[in-house]
Amino acid sequence: MLTAFARAFKTPDLRKKLLFTLGIIVLYRLGAHIPVPGVSYENVQICVDQASKNNSSLFGLVNMFSGGALLQITIFALGIMPYITASIILQLLTVVIPRLEALKKEGQSGTAKITQYTRYLTVALAVLQGTGLVATARSGALFSGCQVANEIVPDQSIFVTATMVITMTAGTAVVMWLGELITDRGIGNGMSILMFISIAAGFPGALWAIKESGKLAKGWIEFGTVILIGFVMVALVVFVEQAQRRIPVQYAKRMIGRRSYGGTSTYIPLKVNQAGVIPVIFASSLLYIPALIAQFSSSNAGWKTWIEAHFVKGDHPYYIATYFLLIVFFAFFYVAISFNPEEVADNMKKYGGFIPGIRAGRPTAEYLSYVLNRITWPGSLYLGLIALVPTMALAGFGGANQNFPFGGTSILIIVGVGLETVKQIESQLQQRNYEGFLR
Repeated sequence: MLTAFARAFKTPDLRKKLLFTLGIIVLYRLGAHIPVPGVSYENVQICVDQASKNNSSLFGLVNMFSGGALLQITIFALGIMPYITASIILQLLTVVIPRLEALKKEGQSGTAKITQYTRYLTVALAVLQGTGLVATARSGALFSGCQVANEIVPDQSIFVTATMVITMTAGTAVVMWLGELITDRGIGNGMSILMFISIAAGFPGALWAIKESGKLAKGWIEFGTVILIGFVMVALVVFVEQAQRRIPVQYAKRMIGRRSYGGTSTYIPLKVNQAGVIPVIFASSLLYIPALIAQFSSSNAGWKTWIEAHFVKGDHPYYIATYFLLIVFFAFFYVAISFNPEEVADNMKKYGGFIPGIRAGRPTAEYLSYVLNRITWPGSLYLGLIALVPTMALAGFGGANQNFPFGGTSILIIVGVGLETVKQIESQLQQRNYEGFLR
């Protein structure tokens, strides 16, 4: 990997793309530290310090995706979370709404239209999430237990509130634009790279917090153990993310005029983790809802006490079991809507393709569905175990929770984006360094 980056910097056009991407990353991280107008920066820092010590924030997932900008209430506080949510919603609606499904089949023009809808939905979601964040900050619920939580927004007039919401929405639009710039003029995969940077930005602070809270050899033993476990988890994630079931496909020969076409052999790669990190995000978001309802409720009913006892802290058996089952469910659900065996079988039949030993048409679709269900089981169990590692295996270390640096969501995104970026750089290097058959 390091050799690929060194060769990329020696190639002039790739060097420009890499430097451009690094410049966009610097701008993105700079915006994550500029506070929104109307916010008391001193009070925010006091509450952030207390929240980092007790690790009780309900907004940990969104804060992780924003690179810590959410709890700092900066102009990039919402980060890329509205865009991720909008993309997932559009992807789900494509299966339900025939118009979106027709646009998807139109090729590049249809994809551009769906991208435009995603942008509009991102801005709308940014307005909603920004309004919710400002309302939460004004009420003091953003940092429960902080003494100056109610003084984060000193001026609670309508004008100041509207200014804060508009600023956060504009910040989300700028983040979306920066990601598209990386895709068009940088090394590509812009939104994923910004997500990678947001998560990686919190690694040093979280690791140092474990060292500070450790008791063995001034925390260095805990620090080294967590680093070692992190390397093992990265190796495991890389192994599973690269694993795939290759279904062989044979294309029959066809005579068109005097020429013969087809007769080639290829395969359909079905990944073990076909759903990626989406099930973990869905399950985490769904489990935040009961805790949020309980936090904003002013009553002392029994249901609120039960939720606070079982679903606020991530180390309770009810929370662990529900989290694991939701991940498994969403893994199967997302694979079912993202991969259509009948459509793949019809396309194979249309172009004269078939799986050796399997008849074309409906038997092919049934075989693909059977294989997909078989490999989704280990993929979903793997996602559930990776997501629960911080809670179950690292509970003895200070600061270990579901948003631990080497936790499920963060490590899956870091490894996945890293592998994809390296593959893109290597493919561009091969295109520029291809010597050909004649020298």
